[in-house]
Amino acid sequence: MRRTLPVLVAAALSLTVTAEAVAAGYATRTLSQGSSGSDVRALQGYLDTAGYDTTADGQFGPATRRSVKAFESAEQRRMNGRASRAEQRMVRARASTAAGDQEPSDAPATEKAYLGSDGLAVAPASAPAEVQAIIEAGNEIATKPYKYGGGHARWNDTGYDCSGSVSYALHGAGLLSSALTSGGFMRWGAPGRGRHVTIYASPGGTWVTIRSNPDHAYMIVAGLRFDTSARRQTGNRWSEQMRSASGYRGRHPEGL
Repeated sequence: MRRTLPVLVAAALSLTVTAEAVAAGYATRTLSQGSSGSDVRALQGYLDTAGYDTTADGQFGPATRRSVKAFESAEQRRMNGRASRAEQRMVRARASTAAGDQEPSDAPATEKAYLGSDGLAVAPASAPAEVQAIIEAGNEIATKPYKYGGGHARWNDTGYDCSGSVSYALHGAGLLSSALTSGGFMRWGAPGRGRHVTIYASPGGTWVTIRSNPDHAYMIVAGLRFDTSARRQTGNRWSEQMRSASGYRGRHPEGL
C-alpha cells in the first residue's frame, strides 16, 4: 500500500495539470515547446490565419515553435520560439486583421490557373487584370536560370533568384516599383493569405541562403506555385505541386 500511494498521488497530480492545461484561457500563460491545451490550439489557429502555416492540434511541437519564431522575427521581437502572453495577443490581433482582409468564406470560388503544354501558366479568364499580368510576367522569366542576386540590380537580367523572381512578376502587374528581398516581402502588402495571390517569405533580408535558416520567397498565384525551387521538377518556376509553408509568413497584395 505504501508503494502504491506515491504512484496514485503522482497520477492525480498529472491529471490535474493536464486538466488545467486544457482549460487554460488564451494569453493567460507563456506557451513553449511541450505545452498543450485549448490555448495552444487557439494560438495555432491564429498563427495559421495570420499567414504562418500551422496545424491546430493543441500540441506545441517543433513546427509550432518555428511558426512562433517566424512571427517574432517579422514583428522584430526576440526570437526564442516562446509565445509570451503579449505575443499571443499580438498574434490574435494580426489574425483578426488578416481575416478582415479576406473574402467571406461563402464567396464563390475563383477559377484556377493551369499549366499549358509548354509548362507555362495559363491565367483563368475570370481572374483580375493584375493576376493575369502577374502570370504573364512570370511566364517571361519562368525558364530563366537561377542567379544569385538576379533581378535586384535591374529588372531585365540573365537570371533571377527567389525574391527577384517574385519581384519581377509583381512589377509586371504594376504592384512593385523596386525589387524586394524575402525579408522585405515579410512586411509588404497585407498580412495573411490573399484570395488570388499569396507571397510566402521566410526570415532574412539578404540574398544569402543559410542552411539552418533559409532566406527564401515564393508565390501562389491563382492556385499555381511560382518558385525557383520548382525548376527541378518542371523545368521552370511554375508548378502545380504545393510545398509546406511552415516557417514562412504569408502576405498578399491589397485587394487580391
